[in-house]
Amino acid sequence: MKYKKYLLLVPLFSLIPLTPNIVYGADCSLSACIDVYTRNGEIIIEGHKGNGPIKKKVTTKVPIAPKPKVTKKALPPKPSGTPVPKVKRTYKPRAVKKVTKLPAVSLSDRLVKLLPTAGVAYQPEIEPLVNVPIYFWCDLPTIFQSRVNVVGEIVDVALRPSFTWSFGDGTFLSSLENGAPYPDGKIRHTYSQPGTYLVTLLSTWNGNFTHNGVSRAITGTVKKTSVATVTVVSAPTTFVN
Repeated sequence: MKYKKYLLLVPLFSLIPLTPNIVYGADCSLSACIDVYTRNGEIIIEGHKGNGPIKKKVTTKVPIAPKPKVTKKALPPKPSGTPVPKVKRTYKPRAVKKVTKLPAVSLSDRLVKLLPTAGVAYQPEIEPLVNVPIYFWCDLPTIFQSRVNVVGEIVDVALRPSFTWSFGDGTFLSSLENGAPYPDGKIRHTYSQPGTYLVTLLSTWNGNFTHNGVSRAITGTVKKTSVATVTVVSAPTTFVN
């Protein structure tokens, strides 16, 4: 009887032992973990230090009081003559209260920073004319900086705005500048038809934060909207001989 040889193929992946997925996170037990992000139009600055249960304050361990030293009183000298019988003295040790060991705790804190909303201005302010440039600007700073103290750590936050102008007639303009009045302003728009226009300014904030000399980007952006109404009129007609 002839026997056929068969080659047993074993999938390679079945020979490799399966290892659990390891999630590496920041170790906040020695140095503080700082995170800055945006939520609902606000800047949230969070700090976490320690690897125990999160508490607002760190509870320190209570030191155990040392045992009091018992000093023996000196006996009076024996008088010459009749011997004095020895008196056996007993000393009762003082009870020391047991101090329970407090569990390790962590310190966590959160700060919320509000960013300013722009006020929109334009020039000429009274009856701007058609076919004449109007200068627009806002009163936002070009950079918003703040230094905060979270869980004993110093965090520097810096954000810069970018601007998107909608002039109400279907035209838009994006800029990193906040504009200025005549004659230095670079945010200008000319209307070709008289009417009342709703000017909308969208300010978008983004930036970074620095902790222990390391700079990281802030997660998310903060967007704020400002509006202004501009009424444009036609130039009066003058007959000249």
